[in-house]
Amino acid sequence: MLIDTHCHLFFDELKKDLAGVLSRASKLGVTKFICVGTNIEDSKESYDLALNYENIFSTAGVHPHDSEGVPKDYLNQIKELLNNQKVVALGEIGLDYFRNISDRKTQKKIFREQLELAQETNKPIVFHNRESDDDILKILSDYPDVVGVSHCFSSSYEVAKKLIDMGFYISFSGNLTFKNSHLPDVAKKLPINSLLVETDSPFLSPVPYRGETNEPGRTRFVADYLAQLFNLTINEVANVTTENAKAIFNFS
Repeated sequence: MLIDTHCHLFFDELKKDLAGVLSRASKLGVTKFICVGTNIEDSKESYDLALNYENIFSTAGVHPHDSEGVPKDYLNQIKELLNNQKVVALGEIGLDYFRNISDRKTQKKIFREQLELAQETNKPIVFHNRESDDDILKILSDYPDVVGVSHCFSSSYEVAKKLIDMGFYISFSGNLTFKNSHLPDVAKKLPINSLLVETDSPFLSPVPYRGETNEPGRTRFVADYLAQLFNLTINEVANVTTENAKAIFNFS
């Protein structure tokens, strides 16, 4: 059994054929899914999906791209969602200095506010980090009680090691499999008991499906790649990453 720890099932590309998406995933051994919200609206939609499907869980949070223009009561709305058993984390939060869709000052403010909420509610976080390593590490260090997942990791070994030392899991997506990626060299230096697998679907489809709409079942190809790096069987990788996911997201 594999868990796709980060997918966006509310996107039209997946939602329009969700039964088929989940069936194809099952055939590849991917049997649980965490549908990750990026703003208040799709966090609620993610929760609705979790209510309707036993094997889907959800998160609630505001992505850095959506940091500007959040509702005044956005924290209360997130907190209300977090009170539900099938909402397993606060996210997707974080910083993105690559696209800068929201200004950096606003991103940092909203990130900190959500970290305070994670601290208050004792929920793990799922965070996004793109070209913002220094500020991510600095801000997270101010909240030592908060743990969670560095989703779709794309930074250096040094950053990964610091995050693991702070209590975070490192999650790899399809970009691990891309030609000329530096990530295999990072991944093989890390302890596998600190790793998770994901798709970030409908984005970042792994080789051999790069460029196509991604689906949660392709978590299998990320796990296969990790198995090669660690010289393990796919079942061993599945078992370890599944136990890691259960530990951080607190589900059975």
